[in-house]
Amino acid sequence: MNRSINRYISAGVIILALAAGLNSCTKKYAEMNTNPSAISAITAAQYPQMFAYAQQSVTLSPDNFEIGEGAVADVYAQYFGQIAGFNTDRYGIQQTWLPAAWNPAYVSAAPQLLTIMAGTDKNSSMNAVANIWWVWTFHRITDYFGPVPYSQAGSGVRYPKYDRQDSIYFDFFKRLDAAVTVLNSHKGEKPFGTFDLVYHKQSDPVSAWIKFANTLRLRLALRISAINPALAKTQAEAAVAGGVMTDIGTDAYMQKTNATYNEENALSVISGWEDVGMSATMASIQKGYNDPRMPIFWQPATQSGSYNGLRNGLSDAEKGNIDANSSVNVSHTGTRWCTYSGGNWRAVYTTPQDLMHAAEAYFLRAEGALNGWNMGDNAQNLYETGIKTSMAQWGITDAAVINTYVKNTATPVAPGDGMNSGPVNDYPVLWSSDPTMQRAQVAQQKWLALWPDGMEGWAEYRRTDLPKLYPVLHSDNADVPVGTTIKRMPFLQSEKLVNADQVAAAVTLLGGPDNAATRLWWDVQ
Repeated sequence: MNRSINRYISAGVIILALAAGLNSCTKKYAEMNTNPSAISAITAAQYPQMFAYAQQSVTLSPDNFEIGEGAVADVYAQYFGQIAGFNTDRYGIQQTWLPAAWNPAYVSAAPQLLTIMAGTDKNSSMNAVANIWWVWTFHRITDYFGPVPYSQAGSGVRYPKYDRQDSIYFDFFKRLDAAVTVLNSHKGEKPFGTFDLVYHKQSDPVSAWIKFANTLRLRLALRISAINPALAKTQAEAAVAGGVMTDIGTDAYMQKTNATYNEENALSVISGWEDVGMSATMASIQKGYNDPRMPIFWQPATQSGSYNGLRNGLSDAEKGNIDANSSVNVSHTGTRWCTYSGGNWRAVYTTPQDLMHAAEAYFLRAEGALNGWNMGDNAQNLYETGIKTSMAQWGITDAAVINTYVKNTATPVAPGDGMNSGPVNDYPVLWSSDPTMQRAQVAQQKWLALWPDGMEGWAEYRRTDLPKLYPVLHSDNADVPVGTTIKRMPFLQSEKLVNADQVAAAVTLLGGPDNAATRLWWDVQ
């Protein structure tokens, strides 16, 4: 387990970070960092390397991922239970951890993307793809904190203002719409060549980015469907009409390497550190469904030889004194991410990181169809195709196995955890005739399909309050007692010190106190 916490630079002073992103970029970045005149001499030739750095940095290095996502959003989504002795899954807020999610966007990615966008023609494919990645970067930041510096992010403004979350979302939709319009005239191009760490292996990266942008637009449209249903419908239907992901061929992954520590798959690394393991929620659902993805997501516990999960919110005593809650009796992530040998867990550093998949698009469309929107098919077909696409994503191709799962009337079961929990909920896989159950089913299958992306899983759970998850057993946060759920991360203490006036103004935009219980703009009851 990595216990070191990096010292961070406040987002109040933005720097142009040109540290090496990939091994192939290292030589050029090293030259820029040792030559005082190099930054002022940046030309279009450096844009591909800068874009690669903007991509890699916001998918988080292992240190940043551990304390910015893995021990935070991943456990709030209840994808994982917390093996390590942290208290974040008891809703404890670690202020010193918050820059791990914040700084990669503001210090590392935003200056690179702004430089690319300022230096390229707005009708070029480079400019369009940079705008798409800007939206991907900042939708995760605003959904983590709420109002954030956006219109002045990375601009060099010493005390950047915090923007309302609704205005940020409105800009997201404008950027994505404009980017897709531009890219439709550039199909066949490779905007950043081999430095595009997501789609450079595609024969037509531009067409893949169009589907990525439209799928992201669809995700964001559903996100605001409760607070602004008319705009959500318009944006969702435009996204589907423009072409979203429909098969695993354009699924988005971030390339990872073991060339440097910061480029390794972070989930693999923290799995090797034994930070997190299977949650009891996941065990209840996947055991109940006899889910064929379970042996891909997880490995049997080393001592019991069975699939076992942890309840979220365990006390330190419950972790230490109940054998079933010990690391050797908890399932770790599958062999795609780590392996067990000689009494040690070993990370698989080069596993690509999941970003966005076609399966999610089908479940988003299924929900849209339940809303009465034109999603190109009916809700049941989209739901069932989403399941089949998720299976294909994880290499499950046996039609009989998949059909058995789709027609499954079984429901989640008691997970067999150390706290003797009952079934987490009662949703079958087989499509229900009841509209309320249909929404729960879509949410549950989407929750499974989004794994292991806890940032998105947590956001969707906050938006829909579905699927039903276990309540945390204990809370260390008076603002979020047992029986309630954590809604956001508070603003950074470092920002309150160096950008106090703007943070104070941001608190007024929240509509509630700056704590973990205040709902975001789109999170309505």
